[in-house]
Amino acid sequence: MKSAQIKSIKSGHLAKDPSTAMDKKTNAKPEMHHRNAHNLGYDFVKLAEVHVPLRKFLFANPAGKLSIDFSQPCAVKALNAGLLKQFYQVQNWDIPDGFLCPAVPGRADYIHYIADLLGQDKNGQIPQGKQIRGLDIGTGANLIYPIVASQSYGWKMIGSDINQASYSGASLIVESNPNLVKLVKVRLQKQQNAIFAGVIKDDELFDFSLCNPPFHISADAALAGSRKKNKNLARHSQKRRGKDSTAINQSSLNFGGQHNELWCEGGEFEFVKNMITESVSFKGQVKWFTSLLSKKDNVVPLLTLAEKLGATECKTINMAQGAKASRFIAWRF
Repeated sequence: MKSAQIKSIKSGHLAKDPSTAMDKKTNAKPEMHHRNAHNLGYDFVKLAEVHVPLRKFLFANPAGKLSIDFSQPCAVKALNAGLLKQFYQVQNWDIPDGFLCPAVPGRADYIHYIADLLGQDKNGQIPQGKQIRGLDIGTGANLIYPIVASQSYGWKMIGSDINQASYSGASLIVESNPNLVKLVKVRLQKQQNAIFAGVIKDDELFDFSLCNPPFHISADAALAGSRKKNKNLARHSQKRRGKDSTAINQSSLNFGGQHNELWCEGGEFEFVKNMITESVSFKGQVKWFTSLLSKKDNVVPLLTLAEKLGATECKTINMAQGAKASRFIAWRF
């Protein structure tokens, strides 16, 4: 691919056990973007001061460090609420039961690398302020990307979602936090098979779009993936507590995530393929289109498609999530 520019940038997000993911000497997470507020790990004492409900989920692991049980949805939600209060001044944040509760640090990394991407057209100067406009496709009930982007850089953000409950939950977060009201809007995608159409208005311009596409190809695949992930989380939690790892309460495992958050027909490849195809019709309104990709093998065919459809510049930005690699692709016309 002649026009595709591939970068190799190490970054990362929430590890299964933050106390083991940090550099032994500096207590830092060197994989993360240098502007990521979470690259020093979690100060659970401070977080519990900021968000008192987190206190009941804290425990000391065998090494004597505070942690939480990451297989418990209530604990992860309390952690997120604390992080959003401490670092993004969001005092009122919650999501309905059964909805995806993502790791804040990893989502923040995506935003910081988008800032770098935008800065490339400004002689490396990171753009800030409400003149920068971004669109989050599939923002979910959690609204994490618009929160981080607006509070880290002052950007104006639109979060869209096709799920009515997600739209309502995200809208409530905005309405409940004065610092979000002027910078973040939420829109309901009413067109079942559209991504940008029905969300982007005729007279609107965006500096970028971002997306964390549904990964799985079916409900069964999503359920199997959730079971495996949460079983591993529960096992690691038992070990951190110094208990028998076979004594896992399966009923307590977190199977959070709705249909549109976890799976779609054809999985992430088909979703991003459709996104790239539809982006042609909006090439005059969005400067950079971007999307996370979980599968490395999907990068080349998808960027090849973008190039075939007229993209003049394609990039792959690689990130690291602890021991797991991650990346997002970007294209423009």
